[in-house]
Amino acid sequence: MLRELSIRNFAIIDDLKIRFSEGLTILSGETGAGKSIIINAVNLLLGSRASPQLIRTGAESAELEAFFEIQPGGNAARAMEACGYDGSEGLLIRRIISRNEKSRIYINGRLSTMAVLNNITENIASISAQHAHQGLLKEENHLFILDQFGGLIRLREDLNACYNEILPLVRKLKELNDLQSRRFEQTELYRFQKKEIEQAAITPGEDAILEQEKIRLRNAATLYQIVTSSIDSIYDSQGAIIEKLSVAKRDLEKAGEFDPALGLLARELSEVSYHLEDITEKLRAYLNTLELDEGRLEAIEERMDLLNRLKRKYGGSLEAVLDHLSRIHKELSGIETIPEQIADTEKQLKQLHKRLVQLATELSHKRKDTAQTFAKKVEKELTTLRMPKTKFSVSLDTLQPSDSADPYLSLDGKTISDTGFDRAAFMIAPNVGESLKPLASIVSGGELSRVILALKAILAETESVETIVFDEVDAGIGGSVAEVVGRKLLSLSKYHQVLCITHLPQIAKFADHHFRISKHVLKGRTHTTITPLRDEERVEEIARMLGGIHITEKTLSHAQELLENR
Repeated sequence: MLRELSIRNFAIIDDLKIRFSEGLTILSGETGAGKSIIINAVNLLLGSRASPQLIRTGAESAELEAFFEIQPGGNAARAMEACGYDGSEGLLIRRIISRNEKSRIYINGRLSTMAVLNNITENIASISAQHAHQGLLKEENHLFILDQFGGLIRLREDLNACYNEILPLVRKLKELNDLQSRRFEQTELYRFQKKEIEQAAITPGEDAILEQEKIRLRNAATLYQIVTSSIDSIYDSQGAIIEKLSVAKRDLEKAGEFDPALGLLARELSEVSYHLEDITEKLRAYLNTLELDEGRLEAIEERMDLLNRLKRKYGGSLEAVLDHLSRIHKELSGIETIPEQIADTEKQLKQLHKRLVQLATELSHKRKDTAQTFAKKVEKELTTLRMPKTKFSVSLDTLQPSDSADPYLSLDGKTISDTGFDRAAFMIAPNVGESLKPLASIVSGGELSRVILALKAILAETESVETIVFDEVDAGIGGSVAEVVGRKLLSLSKYHQVLCITHLPQIAKFADHHFRISKHVLKGRTHTTITPLRDEERVEEIARMLGGIHITEKTLSHAQELLENR
């Protein structure tokens, strides 16, 4: 239920705050005072797209805010919980529309997105205007409305769940059949790849080892020369390092007789000599490993060419090649079991198809019964709204299968979608002698307003939204019809909070709460104000709606009489 609405710098509204209550709330005022602007603001807070053109002249941004009281356990509370909000705290929506930035959305103080906002507000409020873009007039919504009226939503959800369980199995069966048809070619390809990789006898990291060996072989002569020269310098040549160290060691040993510290250094030189001898032995051993074999270099390069070709084909590295081999083993194993997989999938599909058909058939039968009851009820409601000769029906057709329809998603030439066999369209003939036509084809604004109101009244006990806003529900009507519409709005307000903009006193008199919207000029700027009306002020407003600018005692008396006879 909408409790508070705040609007700043929006169109001609400077700063406006409104508190709402349950029951029927009427908003009235002169044309152009800003009534529809308020509805636009509510629309934006429910998730409509914003435009910088809506910002009041001279301001950089517009701010809209609404607080909704959320019914515990309702659809709106569940939607909030699914999005991470606590519905027990209520719902506070704030939108900031900037000239130079994107519109920002806050839900309960946290920055949010349009998708989250739409998801939450879907079950909070609906706005019914005169034009045919309303959801009640769109044929794609008629089947859901029928199911909602007939209490068939749970059955519809069961069918939807079954349908969505079948879909992945249908795709799996198609893939398996495609693989089966390509089984021989695919098997041959996998076997060729398997043989090619296995014959290569790859060792992980082999390419890096071969690369290093190739570099050594290509530079073997240079390496031999450097190592031989190093051995000569350290050990073999006259005046080698080891020889000079020996001389130095003997001299230090003699000097150690005079200073023991030098004797210690002599022993350290001895250790250095041993270490150099070890290095020399390692260098000689290294020389034995050097090969100048051109045949070995050629063999390495051939091997690396093979490995690089496999890497290019199967993933860019030896690890990827080996991973591909593992997948081949798995795929070949899977291909061998394709017939069993197909049989198992078909068995599951047959069971689910049987259930899907049962659900769709049951739903279709119940829809036919519901359609007749719904049509009679609409005609009865329209009779109370002074459209007694109106004919209304629900056209139920089956979905026709396409050439590519899957047998598990159809039956006897009928396609089964996630909503069943059927598609629905509301048909109406407002005048005697006319043929039934789609609901959206109604031309008369007065008839359209009453049809929407009749549908809203019928769905009142089953519709999930808690607040209903009517804008121009009085279009094209007047007199006694207007009073009937007013009574219907009052009746509807027993199930929902109802907000209604109207120009007709016959409707306004039924208000539980009445607000007057007016505009005035202050310091060269237009300002819109909204005022809750007390009893005597309501008489004046009803009189204004009856008689215009000049209110007479007679008009006031008529207004008082209207309010007393609501």
